[in-house]
Amino acid sequence: PARYFDTGTTEPISFFLSSLEELLAWQPDSNDEFNVSAVPLAKRQPPLLSKRPRTLVCHDMRGGYLEDRFIQGSATRNPYVFYHWRYIDIFVYFSHHTVTIPPVCWTNAAHRNGVPVLGTFITEWTDGEKLCEAFLAGGEEAYSAVAEQLARIAQHYRFDGWLVNMENTLSAAAVENLPSFLRYLTARVHSIVPGGLVIWYDSVLQNGLLKWQNELNEENRVFFDACDGLFTNYNWKEENLERARRLAGPRYTDIYVGIDVFGRGDVIGGGFDTDKSLRLIRQHGLSAAIFAPGWVYEHLGEENFLQNENKFWGLLAEYLPTHSICMLPLATSFSLGMGTSRFLDGKEEEVGPWYDLSLQEIQPLYPEHEGRLSTSCCLQDAWCGGSSLRVQGTILPGEERVATRLFSLQMPAPPKLFLTLLYKLEGLHPDELTIALELTTWDSGTCQEGNVTSLPAEPNGRHHPRFLPAPPPRLAKLLAACNRGSHGWTSRCYELDLQDCSLRDLSLLVSRQQPSLQETPFSCLLGEVRVLDAASVAASPPQVQSLVASQLWWQ
Repeated sequence: PARYFDTGTTEPISFFLSSLEELLAWQPDSNDEFNVSAVPLAKRQPPLLSKRPRTLVCHDMRGGYLEDRFIQGSATRNPYVFYHWRYIDIFVYFSHHTVTIPPVCWTNAAHRNGVPVLGTFITEWTDGEKLCEAFLAGGEEAYSAVAEQLARIAQHYRFDGWLVNMENTLSAAAVENLPSFLRYLTARVHSIVPGGLVIWYDSVLQNGLLKWQNELNEENRVFFDACDGLFTNYNWKEENLERARRLAGPRYTDIYVGIDVFGRGDVIGGGFDTDKSLRLIRQHGLSAAIFAPGWVYEHLGEENFLQNENKFWGLLAEYLPTHSICMLPLATSFSLGMGTSRFLDGKEEEVGPWYDLSLQEIQPLYPEHEGRLSTSCCLQDAWCGGSSLRVQGTILPGEERVATRLFSLQMPAPPKLFLTLLYKLEGLHPDELTIALELTTWDSGTCQEGNVTSLPAEPNGRHHPRFLPAPPPRLAKLLAACNRGSHGWTSRCYELDLQDCSLRDLSLLVSRQQPSLQETPFSCLLGEVRVLDAASVAASPPQVQSLVASQLWWQ
């Protein structure tokens, strides 16, 4: 069927629903198993519902369902990717189709990095009025059927909820039932989608008029009270933020103040000035909704996209609280889910562009320090997948080393850890520099689940794991690949014994062999990093059972 398979190539594709009839007729279908997310939402700290301001990203690009609709990937050159997951809380996939089901590759990439994904339910123009009249003015049976279907769709495809956006006037009968519809939808999503969310877009007022308020106020509060949050329109000023903060009471972090990165209308700042808007929002303790950050790709072009993307998010980083990983094992090859070649064990296996966000690996922090240090993606060489992480910087005269923070961690440390690292030094004589991992910890007492406020500013333990010249037998199997033809990559294995403490940061340490009064520039590619609980390495992996293959297309 054309909805599930591309008519040109027969490949499985992600799809949307275009009408109320399609929504009400939707049933799980064996053809759409490709569209079910295969990656559960990873845990992270602090959890979504903690009281600190959040960051929502709303992805709207050229109508949606572009190359990202191909579930098994495509040969796209210079595609759009998003990888600053550590800095955001919620990802919304937006399009102007009535029911936007997020392409499954986005759900997989976001979930792997701990970020929930929302689809969009939108009505607009005169067609939208008719659609709303049909299900809202019809009373409880009609609106609860629509809410039930939306909740079931999120549950079936394993994404995390909905942004509801009604951009049309509503009749008195329809608007009267709207809060009940939102309450029912929110309750159903909460009940069948773990951690599910429903967010309302600031558009219609309680009298049914379409009039954007750019704030929370008495005219739209009834909708905010009926769901998990309000995404405001973009043309706000500081007084709108003050009023919204006052009216929201303890729910102030459920107000997501809209920032249009394209800067349309009367806005404080978009583009590379988006930080001006974000700074004001944070001064009032509110959450932010960054709309269409794909501006970087659409407006500045795809040629220097990765460079411009790092610049864009680097300018915002000061106002984006980051998230910590709270589960082991942590293993990543840093691949973005795209590339100009495919690599395996450091060897280029296949030349040619590819794009598949489902294959994006866990992404690190991307720190920048005034010209002294930068992290970026390298597509020219990789250990596995399509890219590696390039760490570039300078060791200043008189200093011995530079540390680059890769991951923030927050979990109790197991008694014994194994760490593995694959790297390649570019340029300099490799014997002038030493590359290693550093792990910082704090005492157990300071670190409870979800308690973010009590973490001390400085870690109270810095650990340089012991280098193991030969990996212990049970690790040797895991590391077998590192020992056969390394293609210029260096493999390192470490162990670390810890007691009564919690993990805090994993950093890359670049040190000089000899003290020097000269600056030492360096560039290092990271191909893979793993942090493993020794106990789980010792346990034998679960056996795969009842394997079934279906939907085969032999070529």
